[in-house]
Amino acid sequence: MSDTSIRTRFAPSPTGMFHVGNARSLLLNWVVARQSGGTMVLRIEDTDAVRSRPEWTEGILQAMAWLGVDSGEYEGPYSQTDYLDKHTEAAQRLVKEGLAYYCDCAREQVQQRRENPNLGYDGFCRDRSLEAGPSRALRFRVPEGGPTVVEDRIRGRVEFPHDALEDFVVARADGSPLFVLANVVDDVEMGITHAIRGEEHLSNTPKQQLLWEALGHTPPVWAHAPVLVNEKRQKLSKRRDKVAMESYQAEGFLPETMVNYLMLLGWSPGNDREIMPFEEMVPLFDLADVNSSPAFFDEKKLRAFNGEYIRALSTEEFMKRCTPYLRAESVPWSAADYDEAVFAAIAPLAQSRIAVLSEIVPNVDFLFLDEPVFDDKSWSKAMKPEVAEPMLTAALERFSDPVPAWEAEPLKGALEEAGAAQGLKLGKAQAPVRVAVTGRTVGLPLFESLELLGRERTLERLRAALAKLTA
Repeated sequence: MSDTSIRTRFAPSPTGMFHVGNARSLLLNWVVARQSGGTMVLRIEDTDAVRSRPEWTEGILQAMAWLGVDSGEYEGPYSQTDYLDKHTEAAQRLVKEGLAYYCDCAREQVQQRRENPNLGYDGFCRDRSLEAGPSRALRFRVPEGGPTVVEDRIRGRVEFPHDALEDFVVARADGSPLFVLANVVDDVEMGITHAIRGEEHLSNTPKQQLLWEALGHTPPVWAHAPVLVNEKRQKLSKRRDKVAMESYQAEGFLPETMVNYLMLLGWSPGNDREIMPFEEMVPLFDLADVNSSPAFFDEKKLRAFNGEYIRALSTEEFMKRCTPYLRAESVPWSAADYDEAVFAAIAPLAQSRIAVLSEIVPNVDFLFLDEPVFDDKSWSKAMKPEVAEPMLTAALERFSDPVPAWEAEPLKGALEEAGAAQGLKLGKAQAPVRVAVTGRTVGLPLFESLELLGRERTLERLRAALAKLTA
């Protein structure tokens, strides 16, 4: 349904790498704005001067652009620090109207007055009529009675009894606002109608709703998406789990894969469909259909999704997306040794087998190196002398002369015959040959690889491996 008055907002803090949870929140705000014809606002919440850094802000913009949310898809970016005067005005208004008061209680004093030190602030300064001053924070006066009822589009009706809400601090003694106040003031100023964010913010919501009402405004539509968890059902942690969007981008996950997968964390388009472009999801999405239970961020499933997306690319597009990895400074071959035509020939085979783009390098490096890089585990597994020595010898003999053409099928037939003479099926027979030529036990189809590598280079590597084996 079209409603151009809808305004969502994505409000990340520039204090670290771009978290996959942030990316999911971004997409939820984007899809609601997109389907309604409304607007998504980008606000950089940079009031934490100690931790906020310009490079993190740039990282947010780059990650958004990588996901397909470029500057034409949102309003902004705005900086929260640009609204500090508005935050101060709101704080003073709360004081003037008797909705907030100054408090000079130290944490130790509050705990000493409580039998249970885990309880919150006891309201000691509510009626002391303190003026602003050093070491005096500003607290919001939580109304008596209650509860505050949050109508959450995802979680339904959530009640927060006021006797469990302490008079919370909204500004520090130096006048600087806390997140709970700054966030509300910014949303009011920007006309935000929908606050869509992660479940971890739900505990802040009753406080923010009280502030919205105290400032004379109707709270937005609240929607708290389920927390993302790992395979142990623990909340994703940047200290323990791979959560940085930059890491997935560097590894070679496609942005369309990431968008598709993140949208499915807690929501389904129905009909058992999973692989679906974002544009097809937009008209189907409804916040009310999002599940409130924790959502498992399954990297194995994400890799499987990515493999599907890679295989759906045209060969030309696949080659284009692999190019940054093949021409990176870290590749083990020189720029002069890389042959675009050779890669073009092997690309369709590689495309059908890799799950992330970075896997292209170890799959094709043998084609552009003077000699293969041997994987120790592969060598010890495939190069047992009693099997490898006769097979490499036989392969040298058959590949040197009897093969009528240096093509995949005749090469396969020749090695199959050589293996049969040793009492080996093709799978066992080709293992030492594969390691000798490519350095690994797994990789692209062997005989197509030999065809591209050429007779002389193949024979040279077989001789070298045999010499190493018998040394």
